[in-house]
Amino acid sequence: MSREHAHTISSGSALPAVSPEKAGLCPQRTQRLMEVLQAEVDRQRLPGAVVLIARHGKLALFEALGAQDPATSTPMARDAIFRIYSMTKPIVSVAAMMLMEQGQLLLNDPVAKYLPEYATQKVASLTDGSVNLQAVRQMATIQDLLRHTAGLTYEFMGNAPVQRQYAQTRIGSRERSNAEFSHELAALPLMFEPGTLWEYGRATDVLGRVLEVVSGQTLGAYLKEHIFTPLGMTDTGFFVPAQHHGRIAEPFASDPEGGVQMRVIDVREDAALESGGGGLASTAMDYARFLQFMLNKGELDGVRLLGPRTVDFMTADHLGDIPVNSGASRALLPLGHGFGLGFAVRKDLGVATVPGSVGTYFWGGMAGTTFFVDPAEDLFACLMLQAPNQREYYRMLFRDLVYATLVD
Repeated sequence: MSREHAHTISSGSALPAVSPEKAGLCPQRTQRLMEVLQAEVDRQRLPGAVVLIARHGKLALFEALGAQDPATSTPMARDAIFRIYSMTKPIVSVAAMMLMEQGQLLLNDPVAKYLPEYATQKVASLTDGSVNLQAVRQMATIQDLLRHTAGLTYEFMGNAPVQRQYAQTRIGSRERSNAEFSHELAALPLMFEPGTLWEYGRATDVLGRVLEVVSGQTLGAYLKEHIFTPLGMTDTGFFVPAQHHGRIAEPFASDPEGGVQMRVIDVREDAALESGGGGLASTAMDYARFLQFMLNKGELDGVRLLGPRTVDFMTADHLGDIPVNSGASRALLPLGHGFGLGFAVRKDLGVATVPGSVGTYFWGGMAGTTFFVDPAEDLFACLMLQAPNQREYYRMLFRDLVYATLVD
């Protein structure tokens, strides 16, 4: 029995496969989606990909194309393992909501209740070219961490003084434990007053540390016991065991368009940092199980991890009138969208440059992986690839092509 076949059977209970037309997808248009991606592979812009579309609880498309490792020309397999980077965030957000449902934390709790190092945070403001630090007016809450309004940022999101400080302290180092990372970050100034602006940043990494303090387990152990094992996500974790190294998908060694190629994390090593914001490796089928669990409003194969109302609450807009920071954050959260607890959420049918129903929620990862869930269409789709510099193009292209397949 091939590895492919075995994988389909072991995960078959949740997601049986049907022909595209049985799921309301046009077969010719589904074929065209694959042809467009194959043309990208043929032009050597994309090493390879795994494509998965599910509707009404059934797999309408699950295909691999191109190379899993361009250096060795190993063909892509459907069970290839990808660095999913920020697609870690929705999973860690679900873990936090599970603890909320158990009464272990409140969303309006200050972060400092669990991580005392955040009790004395300062906000940096630029006055006449010099940086002034002021005590925060209102401490960041767990909700602020979940919706990226905690005043934190990412060092690669720009060149402001705070972002330069993140870079100087190598805040993204995988050699620090989650506890050490949390203390290091807490000592740096905030970019904004908590609750006043949406700025994408290291908030979910901090949330991962909160989960460790509340649960008394490492983040990896907690996720494995409470999410991965119950949902049958057997290939998801913060590092890839040696026996599966041959399944890891790799990007091109250099950017096909001549830019500076982003270096991807080494998931073969068990790093000290278990990044709640970007550390997981996973497969298309594992992530599909997570997305089907979300689309089922908190349940998969008779295992319920969240109540349906909690899933609705997570996938509603939590920004309201809170503006999105200009620059890199605005590029990540396009017009017509808000942000929920771990997911971007679509608010308008129009306005954005890609199609999608109101209420669609989604996110992606820095190396190119992306997903979206459309409850109105009872649909989700996931594209797994490792092409960091081309990620934005493939994200948009994939969304356009998937919606084009829907004919009922």
